[in-house]
Amino acid sequence: MSSFDIIQKDSKRCNIKISGDFDKVNLKKLYPKIKKIKQGTFAIVTIDCQDLQALDFAGAIVLADLGAYFSDIKVPFVLTGMNPDFEGLLLFARRNLRQKSKITIKKENIFASSVYKIGKLVIDMFESLLLFSSFLGQSTIEFLRILPKPWRFRYKATAVHIERSGAQALPIVALTSFLVGLVIAYQGAEQLARFGANIFIVELVSISMFRELAPLIAAIVIAGRSASAYTAEIGTMKITQEIDAMKTMGLDPVLFLVLPRMFALLIAMPLIVFFADIIGTFGGMIVAKYQLGISYHEFIIRMRNVVEVKHILIGLFKAPFFGLLIALIGCFRGFQVSGSTESIGKYTTISVVNAIFWVIACNALISVVLTKVGI
Repeated sequence: MSSFDIIQKDSKRCNIKISGDFDKVNLKKLYPKIKKIKQGTFAIVTIDCQDLQALDFAGAIVLADLGAYFSDIKVPFVLTGMNPDFEGLLLFARRNLRQKSKITIKKENIFASSVYKIGKLVIDMFESLLLFSSFLGQSTIEFLRILPKPWRFRYKATAVHIERSGAQALPIVALTSFLVGLVIAYQGAEQLARFGANIFIVELVSISMFRELAPLIAAIVIAGRSASAYTAEIGTMKITQEIDAMKTMGLDPVLFLVLPRMFALLIAMPLIVFFADIIGTFGGMIVAKYQLGISYHEFIIRMRNVVEVKHILIGLFKAPFFGLLIALIGCFRGFQVSGSTESIGKYTTISVVNAIFWVIACNALISVVLTKVGI
């Protein structure tokens, strides 16, 4: 039981008696009485704390606030009978009641901040490269281990991933390849028609699609689709501790999770690229027929006579490298997931960005090397 009773109240003085617990639990019902004290005009205010049994920081703040208020209006404020055990808390409340903290915001040094961010980015990239090298080495060792024991390889899982990552991606690969072939032919037709060189649309579409565009488009589609899926699948397994359970049972996660996905894309990517070659070229054939008057038969005959097989083989040669990169990056980022489901989204995004970047970089490197050697 607590109370905040006004014993005497007139124009000269206001005597108040506090009893019981003066804490945050009881302040809610006592506060209307406390608030009314500030509305009166007195010569002196006295609070008897003789029967005060408990005082917490909230109660001390209220008493300190009353004292500060009456001090500001030049009215003596006296606390009598205060338990010495409460005086320390009351003193602390008085000192900190109206203390204004001054928060200063340091002006950021743009040069130092930029250097710090660039340095951190370089260190993060270097650490990530080291971790990826370690992951690549571990995957290679595990692959070499199963060579003498091919029955340990998970053929069924590999077939499932070929179906998911390859066959199910064909519609979107077909659509993107068709549209790119269509655009390349349409843009080329406008220029070739000016010089009366309509027939060269065959070389333009065929060589660009076979050698560069079809492999790159297929790889970018698969990177966006499969790299994110691999990261999310493995990341979820890591968060739900399925990977820890596999290790406890003596099962190697690389053998069970990485190698099937890696070989699935190694096998599927050349087939997907070949499919993209056909669809992209067909898109060019449609434009050639209706824009330049070159029939499908003439287009195919011209392509067979002037386009060398090496251009198709170069595109197919790039495909396994792209598939290997996409699978390794997707699995690697999946194993980096930790903590919460938010981490899955973070590493899935990183996985897709990394996969697309390295596919483009690998394509540029292979193109430069092949050009240098005259192929």
